[in-house]
Amino acid sequence: MPGFDTIVVATDGSDSVSRAVAVALDLAERFDAAVHALYVVDSGEVDSSPEAVREQMRNALQERGGEAIVDVQKRAGRDVTAVVREGRPANEITDYAREIDADLVATGTRGRHGENRFLIGSVAERVVRTCPVPVLTVRQLAGESGEGGYGGAPV
Repeated sequence: MPGFDTIVVATDGSDSVSRAVAVALDLAERFDAAVHALYVVDSGEVDSSPEAVREQMRNALQERGGEAIVDVQKRAGRDVTAVVREGRPANEITDYAREIDADLVATGTRGRHGENRFLIGSVAERVVRTCPVPVLTVRQLAGESGEGGYGGAPV
């Protein structure tokens, strides 16, 4: 029976990604798949900040990423590979999925910068278009507040 051996959960720590994390962890449990929680520090966000606070911005985003990863690990109740990378979020998510030969990438449709976007967030949209493996996008249901989620760039 076909299934999933390796699932990447792209998280930015936002409430809107909470449901995507839950769905990905459920799939991982059903297929006994390895879970990789990935947070991308958006280098564009860091580079566009004033030079005097750039390092503080990078550190704050890395800390947020660590918190987002820990949230996924706690919710999983199992071993989760924790990965924090820096770069362009869609590129890093796609590259990481390729590097580890993932079977699935799971992400929310909107991240912490895209809460008011009407459709799919720019990062999620780009991952769907460029990722060589299947991408599962999960939207937050109306009225859901979530329990943590994806940490980094807008999804």
